[in-house]
Amino acid sequence: MKRQYLGKKIIQSLATIFFVLVFNYVLFRIMPGNPLAMIMRNPRASQEAIERTRELFGLNQSWYVQFGIYLKHLFTGDLGTSFLYRQPVTQVIVARIMPTVLMVGLAQILATIAGMVLGVLAAWKRGSRIDIASLSFSLVTYSMPTFWLGIILIAVFSVSLRWFPTSGMLTPGQSFPNQLAMIKDAARHLVLPVMTLSLVLIGEYTLTMRNTLLDVLTEDYMTTARAKGFDDTYLIRKHALPNAMLPMITIIAINLGLVIGGTIQVETIFSWPGLGRLMFDALKARDYPLLQGIFLLITLSVIVANLIADVTYGYLDPRVRE
Repeated sequence: MKRQYLGKKIIQSLATIFFVLVFNYVLFRIMPGNPLAMIMRNPRASQEAIERTRELFGLNQSWYVQFGIYLKHLFTGDLGTSFLYRQPVTQVIVARIMPTVLMVGLAQILATIAGMVLGVLAAWKRGSRIDIASLSFSLVTYSMPTFWLGIILIAVFSVSLRWFPTSGMLTPGQSFPNQLAMIKDAARHLVLPVMTLSLVLIGEYTLTMRNTLLDVLTEDYMTTARAKGFDDTYLIRKHALPNAMLPMITIIAINLGLVIGGTIQVETIFSWPGLGRLMFDALKARDYPLLQGIFLLITLSVIVANLIADVTYGYLDPRVRE
């Protein structure tokens, strides 16, 4: 791979990160609400206490001075102190990363495998009942809002059938005799959130793979390969799939970047203790440092995922490098 291509992509990513830092800082300061009122929570606080709190959190400085302090602390790994939790932002975020990665990571793996299989079958059997069923299923699930789908799954599998718990990561107040029992309980809580996310992603991946594969199957080199006597299974596996994977790589990479951020709707509905629920709580509390830290983490993960996708593109398709 050419160094110029790789260097260009890295420079673009760094420029995007700087723009995100500026946007991330400005966005939360133009939001309505008074963060100082959320910090104090005491309507009878004296003016001296208010000024001392304002100085403690740096709210008495001008916006450009605060921005300079923000950048200085950022490069030292200090994301500030959470207004809501009174703890370092880094510490609060780290405690919530693994539940989100676990939930959304499993959903991504299941959705990628199922979506690619359904997309290949739908394109291979175009016009058949398999194609119609796959297409109908994908359109329905892809168009469903995640919060609505989550509520439906709770109503069916938790309230009516009572197969799975409605919320949380572990059963409250329950003592586990061993590690295996705790893992089983967490797995039961994990089923519905993973099902909600994976169903929506399966529809997206199926439609993308089907449409891309249909375009590839009509190319001249595929017609030539058929004329040489290769069977359909060999054509799809060796010729069609490698070329159809390019758009899929982009979508999967972007969604993998969003694994860190999770989804606010799903984690709020299922009370899952991840970054999505943390972001929801921080929004309600106008917790600027915590919101900035979460958004920065999500953005960096998406930028890195896009960079990996661009590099993979250039490796798989030489035309991209040129």
